[in-house]
Amino acid sequence: MTSFQGIEALPPSEVVQRLMGGPIPHCEELGIRVESYDPPRITLRLPYQEKLVADPDSGILHGGAVTTLVDTASGLISMAAARPPQAVATLDLRIDYLRPGLRDRDILCTAEAYRVTKLIVFVRAEALQADDGKQIAAALGTFMVTGHPLGSETRL
Repeated sequence: MTSFQGIEALPPSEVVQRLMGGPIPHCEELGIRVESYDPPRITLRLPYQEKLVADPDSGILHGGAVTTLVDTASGLISMAAARPPQAVATLDLRIDYLRPGLRDRDILCTAEAYRVTKLIVFVRAEALQADDGKQIAAALGTFMVTGHPLGSETRL
């Protein structure tokens, strides 16, 4: 597991890179990676994969894969936005699915922390098809700041 000792001194972009490379193994399994990071926004990419398909005939991506991408992007930006960077828990995540993710098209999700308090981070996110920018989902979330700074003892 990646060490987070001294994480308070790191810029948020380094925090995000360490989070993606360390304690979020399902992101590696799904191939989710950081596309861009420009505080207070992060964009993640979910590459299209047959194992994530809901309907083999149409090739449409399973909604759970989109949910995972949205929740991960929203959680990462919440962790990076908290000061000091620390673990968060999803309190509420509302996702409106607007259209399916189509065959052979990667999905991008941009999440923005638009308000950060001592206890709660408020996030809005959208998932788009990477090739044409068509919106797949829109989301609003609230994340509780746990008070547990990220570290080697933290299990996310």
